[in-house]
Amino acid sequence: MGDEGFLNRRLEERMAQDAFRQLRLPEGKTDFCSNDYLGIVANGLLEGGNRLPEAGPGHPDGRAAAASSLLAHGSAGSRLLAGNYPLIEETEKALAGFHQAEAGLLFNSGYDANLGVLSCIPRRGDTIVYDSLSHASIRDGIRLSFAQSFSFAHNDCADLERRFQAVRGEERNVAAAKTGGGNLFVVTESVFSMDGDLAPLETILSLCRRYNAYLILDEAHATGVIGKEGEGLAQAGGLHRECFARIHTFGKAVGCHGAIVLGSTRLRQFLINFCRPLIYTTALPPASVRAIADAYRLFPKMNEERTRLQQLTDRWRQAAIGYERLNSPTPIQVVIVPGNAAVRALAGRLQEAGLDIRPILYPTVPKGSERLRIVVHSFNTVDEIDRLTELLRS
Repeated sequence: MGDEGFLNRRLEERMAQDAFRQLRLPEGKTDFCSNDYLGIVANGLLEGGNRLPEAGPGHPDGRAAAASSLLAHGSAGSRLLAGNYPLIEETEKALAGFHQAEAGLLFNSGYDANLGVLSCIPRRGDTIVYDSLSHASIRDGIRLSFAQSFSFAHNDCADLERRFQAVRGEERNVAAAKTGGGNLFVVTESVFSMDGDLAPLETILSLCRRYNAYLILDEAHATGVIGKEGEGLAQAGGLHRECFARIHTFGKAVGCHGAIVLGSTRLRQFLINFCRPLIYTTALPPASVRAIADAYRLFPKMNEERTRLQQLTDRWRQAAIGYERLNSPTPIQVVIVPGNAAVRALAGRLQEAGLDIRPILYPTVPKGSERLRIVVHSFNTVDEIDRLTELLRS
């Protein structure tokens, strides 16, 4: 085996930045860290175990999840070979129906879905304009496409329009531009995972109509949380039919694993033919797909959990603390503590107090905006929220 010094050098650089990452276990602390917003994971609602029958009258469909443990844990091939089966296609149709889409296609994760869509649809001669705070999976997918790409300032629609004008020409030439040139794609998220704020979808879609652009929307942190039934931001606002593609992922509030890309039947056919992360990977096994189907029968009925989640979030937002925090209406709450060392130290004190809160470090976020990412859940208590507030008051 050769010298691994080249690995050491980069690790030492990361340590010098006080940005060295390590895996750690929750160790029984109060959860202010996970994306299990509705408690589907914490309450074992999809585990097929003894807790399922105790889910209560509000969750009768959750009982079906017990059958998941009897299903195969392997699919033995990609979707185009041995890995396609009736349950996976039935689930795609059911989820497309719930999200009021013409068709849907399951992926193994949200990362795979974003990577696949953005690497295979925009081509050379096309342009992608993406929010500057877009998730790493979006950026990686864009990097793999042959399209030119530009970021626009976070949630800044005036800057987005300036980008459009640079691609399509000045406003007086927009009509002519629609008849020629490459395709124009806009990529953003419903709820931003590191800031917790919402995308201004109405304004973005108005600009898309004006400049003949296609919107690709990542609904990862909105799924299960935003909307009367957790349907997501676009659908809750009646804007879903104007989206070229919506990506809903299941590893957050939905409590399981995987993702679905929603759009037209033609989009689904295109992805089956050209999307490498779908074509060249083993399909999700039946046990995983059953869990997805059961979760979609469960979370739309969790109105009490969504109400409690909002109440706890509002209580936290209204309390005074001794640090700057970002304005977020969602369960993702952000406390700014500049500097990797400083935010690590504060997170360590909260961990010692029994609260599982993790620091978000540079380079994950820009230097100077290091932060605590605090996630509120429906299963947190008022006492836990108040204790967190007190610890951050000074």
